[in-house]
Amino acid sequence: MKKRVVITGLGVISPVGNDVTSFWQSLKDGKCGVGPITSFDAKAFDSRIAAEVKNFDPTAYGISIKDVKRTAKFVQFAVAAAKQAVDSSGLILENEDLTRIGVIIGSGIGSLHTIEEEHKILLNKGPSRLSPFLIPMLIVNEASGLVAIIHGFKGPNSCVATACASGSHAIGEAYRTILYGDADIMITGGTESCIVPTAVGGFCALRALSTRNDDPQRASRPFDKERNGFVMAEGSGLVVLETLEHAQKRNAPIIAEIVGYGSTCDAYHITAPDPDGQGAAAAMTMALKDAQLNPEQINYINAHGTSTKLNDKIETLSMKKAFGAHAKKVMVSSIKSMTGHLLGAAGGVEFVTCCLTIKDGVVPPTINYEYPDPECDLDYVPNTARRADINACMSNSLGFGGHNASLIVKKFK
Repeated sequence: MKKRVVITGLGVISPVGNDVTSFWQSLKDGKCGVGPITSFDAKAFDSRIAAEVKNFDPTAYGISIKDVKRTAKFVQFAVAAAKQAVDSSGLILENEDLTRIGVIIGSGIGSLHTIEEEHKILLNKGPSRLSPFLIPMLIVNEASGLVAIIHGFKGPNSCVATACASGSHAIGEAYRTILYGDADIMITGGTESCIVPTAVGGFCALRALSTRNDDPQRASRPFDKERNGFVMAEGSGLVVLETLEHAQKRNAPIIAEIVGYGSTCDAYHITAPDPDGQGAAAAMTMALKDAQLNPEQINYINAHGTSTKLNDKIETLSMKKAFGAHAKKVMVSSIKSMTGHLLGAAGGVEFVTCCLTIKDGVVPPTINYEYPDPECDLDYVPNTARRADINACMSNSLGFGGHNASLIVKKFK
């Protein structure tokens, strides 16, 4: 019999709140975290807006002032979200077999900031002046590694890098790690921080970012006819997964249950989704099969919903293919309208959102939905949160390279 895997802890660092409570309240209130870029002078860029994390203090999460300088921000975010998740789960680590606790954290890019800064030093001062922390700071697996080092977790540990699907793939693989019997507990999700000139310039060159610079609060507008690109964001969303047996044995707070995971590839294009939407639809269908649910049993879909012309249209098509007639009845929303696009962290933050939706009985809205697009014609929960009893919901993530991931969370009964 398939093991039951439950979610017992949540942690979030985001543009709309640096803890689960404030993050969730912001989503319910339709608060937007987008504004002018402050981390560098962006006046020469076509897109000059982003959803930055505000008032983040890494020392509040056990990172010393000395180590802050040696630790990339995407890793700091993961350390903070992991501490929140572990603390909220009620885990008493002295009572646990740490070889049975693992970590899988996804990140799409790692530390471009480190690469930029150290490359300047290389050019101006030569290789002898490069920091010995250059490599450890930039590589994407350091988030998983440092979280494990801090807590002493000696179980399975790895990193997923599948662009904007990284966080969801990390959660799916952590779920499977538990199902396979290799761990009792996994800390998992995504983290990202790359609001830096190279990344913003690169995405501008792709014509992927919104240029609504004079109205940043309304720039991210998934499924709206007037959308013109996504808004870059940063942060981390992590969860604690564990076997039901283990959670009940220690009287853990059970928030929800993860029951399904699907992963596919479009095998079509390095940046564009397959126009027939079949790859994303197949991931959703695979997740439904894994969960042993039919489409009609899903009450809410947390869409990838990037606010780009192609993504929103093709994702809508893929939901119709996977859900059939039920696609018109299921609630769909994109919190990227409020948080911006957290890239490799998006799936983690959005999985946390699904857990809170089930726990609280509130579906977050898609804000800035003003002009209906005939090609995007589902119920996107426009502009205002909606109270609803949610028994099961799906979270979708789609990444460059054609990566698709779907996760299903269910109310614990």
